[in-house]
Amino acid sequence: MPTTDPRVDAYIEQAAPFAQPILRHLRAVVHDTCPEVEETMKWSFPHFMYQGMLCSTAAFKAHCALNFWKAELLMGDAAQRDAMGQFGRITTLDELPPVPQLQAYLRQAMQLNQDGVAQPRVRTRVTTAVTVPDDLQAALALVPAAQQHFSEFTPGKQREYIAWLDEAKTEATRARRREQAVEWIAEGKARNWKYEKC
Repeated sequence: MPTTDPRVDAYIEQAAPFAQPILRHLRAVVHDTCPEVEETMKWSFPHFMYQGMLCSTAAFKAHCALNFWKAELLMGDAAQRDAMGQFGRITTLDELPPVPQLQAYLRQAMQLNQDGVAQPRVRTRVTTAVTVPDDLQAALALVPAAQQHFSEFTPGKQREYIAWLDEAKTEATRARRREQAVEWIAEGKARNWKYEKC
């Protein structure tokens, strides 16, 4: 008899009527394929653990999702990421892969966990170009040291100055801040230089 978590029972009972048979079916397939699986709730939805994270299910207002923790290793580029899962927005049992295919994914995921294979982390750093307002650009151009230091600042430090100017409620305040900014930048100081550790 499978070991179940009453919180998962409650989650399924509270799900929309269309979602309940989908969640029950997925739960049964997981338990049939991996009798040693442990259920838990993480991030407010059901997770299935077997020597680490195996998979999770979730129900939303209009769809369900099935998510394999190491999907990229199981499915490669075919692993979808929309709707939190690899199989898109599931609204009926017919939209799920056949049981043998689900079981094959589960067995592969179990083997990855048994072998201690970690999910590769792909860190994507999104850097957007900083748009310097015309008035700040013109003020910096008049002071070569300020222009030089500002161009060497990280995008984050540049944005701090730009945000400080943009937060000014009046043009007079903006002009004072711009003048102060150019003075500090010429000295190589970040916007919040007073709070930096020496």
